[in-house]
Amino acid sequence: MRGHSEQLIEEMVEVHQNPIAAWMEMLKNRRLAWRLARLHGEVLVREIFVALSELPKFPLANWLWNADRPLIPLYCFLRTRRDPIFRVIKIETAPFVVIAHIEYGNASSEKPTRERFSFDRDNVGRLQVIQREPLR
Repeated sequence: MRGHSEQLIEEMVEVHQNPIAAWMEMLKNRRLAWRLARLHGEVLVREIFVALSELPKFPLANWLWNADRPLIPLYCFLRTRRDPIFRVIKIETAPFVVIAHIEYGNASSEKPTRERFSFDRDNVGRLQVIQREPLR
C-alpha cells in the first residue's frame, strides 16, 4: 500500500507542475477507454486487465490489480505518455478465445514492448492467459 501511495503522490506532483500536459493525456486516455468500451464492452476490457494483473512477472500488475472495480473509471488504467506506458492496441474476440495486443514499457525508451496475449476462460468463467508472445 505504501508503494501505491508514493506513486500516486508523485503523479499528483507531476500534474501540479504541468497541468496542461496532464489534461491532454487524460483526454487521450478517456478517448481510448471510450473506444475500447464501445467496441468490446467495458466488462471484457476489465476482465482482460484483471487477467493481466494476475499474470506472474507482468511489469504493470501493480497498476491493474483493481481493474475489476466498476467505480474506478476505465481510463485510469490506460497510460499513453507517462511512465509506465500501457496501451491496448487491438482486441480480437472469437467464440472461445480472446486475443489482445498490448504495448507497455517506459516512455523514455525508444520502443515499448509489444506483446500478444491469448486468453481463455477457466472452469469458473474467468479469463486467464494461455499464451504470451512478443510482436515485431
